[in-house]
Amino acid sequence: MAQLKKVLAGSFAVMMAATLMAGCGDSSSSTADTNSAAGDNTSKAADESKGGEAVAADNAESLDGLDSAKVVNIYCWNTEFKDRFEKYYWPNRDTALWDGVKYHFEVNTNEGNVYQTKLDEALSTQANDAMKIDIFLVEADYALKYVNGTAASDVKATIGLTDDDLKDQYKYTKDVMTDANGVLKGVSWQATPGLFLYNAVYARDVFGTDEPDKIQAELSDWTKFEAAAAKLKEKGIAIVSGFDDTYRCYSNNVSAPWVTDNKITIDPKLTEWVEQTKKFTDAGYNNKTGLWDDNWKAGQKIDGKTFGYFFSTWGIPFTLLPNTVNEEIKDDGSNAKVGNGGYGEWRACPGPQAYFWGGTWICGCATADNNDIVKDIMLKLTCNADIMASITEGEQDYTNNKTAIKKLIDGGYKNDFLGGQNHLALLTEAAEKIDLSNKLSAYDQGCNEKFQGAMKDYFLGNSTYDEALAKFKTDVKQVYSNLEV
Repeated sequence: MAQLKKVLAGSFAVMMAATLMAGCGDSSSSTADTNSAAGDNTSKAADESKGGEAVAADNAESLDGLDSAKVVNIYCWNTEFKDRFEKYYWPNRDTALWDGVKYHFEVNTNEGNVYQTKLDEALSTQANDAMKIDIFLVEADYALKYVNGTAASDVKATIGLTDDDLKDQYKYTKDVMTDANGVLKGVSWQATPGLFLYNAVYARDVFGTDEPDKIQAELSDWTKFEAAAAKLKEKGIAIVSGFDDTYRCYSNNVSAPWVTDNKITIDPKLTEWVEQTKKFTDAGYNNKTGLWDDNWKAGQKIDGKTFGYFFSTWGIPFTLLPNTVNEEIKDDGSNAKVGNGGYGEWRACPGPQAYFWGGTWICGCATADNNDIVKDIMLKLTCNADIMASITEGEQDYTNNKTAIKKLIDGGYKNDFLGGQNHLALLTEAAEKIDLSNKLSAYDQGCNEKFQGAMKDYFLGNSTYDEALAKFKTDVKQVYSNLEV
């Protein structure tokens, strides 16, 4: 295969940079026979913090008077899935199934838990509603809320996907969506293993090389990571930006979920994160920033005095690239080159621990009236190796299909933003190491957010650990009053 085009060359890059950390909207419409990718792409940064604001855009301009069986109704929180749907599914759809059928996206912001609230309201009246939900999307942090309930369909028995269809998907992406009885309730087009992305200029200055294998040798476990932090500090460089940067490495490797039998338990791995972050803060190994704040983003400039960031697959195109360049990437990609800020001056290595961050899963609604189309969408967007490879090439998603990824690696994949590095091979290794068995609960989103937030004053020296812990208990109880803290 020919080498891939430069990362985010063309309008995709421009839109990503423009919408980073912002809500997005799209009020355009398309016809049933048009492959439309109109509308802003909401960044993953927005997904993880505020959530993306958007309005529905589809080819059902109005649902008034339409037969529910003639509309595929999709609930989501931004336009990411819509973009994949229109650009990669629509031209490959089973046209016979779609004869006379329209689609509609119902989009609600993630901010303030609005999306889940609206979805729950719609699901509670679904049986009697004139317009049924056919598909809804979920994230890992709250997936089990729906997986262990009755809202999502059995992907195999009800929708009709087979083990052979699903054979190329990464195990952890299926574990996220498997209920207590072993029933698969959702699938994803993406896998989101994480790496450590580091500043190659600082690597050459401090370690004498920017070669990923040699830098990995400096960072291969947490003891070495701390030693590297001390070396970097001598040059006035923080190894990570702030308090939350290493969090997912620890939270993804806990031994038990946040909640068991309605009781919240703080895993020892999370205590390790607190101890490490306090030590790093006191020693000056970080810049005391918070995830997504302006100073955190500023560290991604090539002279930002931050060595690296733990990012999942989406972190490169959606966050690091637009934050590190000095000039937004032009439509023709002519300025996607070394010299434009940090373009071409970042590299990736596995870091001290395998982890994942983020991801979106497609669920078929248990009371849907278009399961044949739901099946076609799932097959095309999560099981078709050719389509999945096209998504990786076009959008820089690390797609959830081992055959597709191998095809790209074997074809000479290169990422120009990473200096021509083949980081797909590293992501593949990381994805195979992710183990989520007995690690997820339906309460992860709130517990993670409240725990990180409560510890900030402790890191800054404004409270003791016990005081921070008491704050966490108070804060999380306000979110989940039914749990024992």
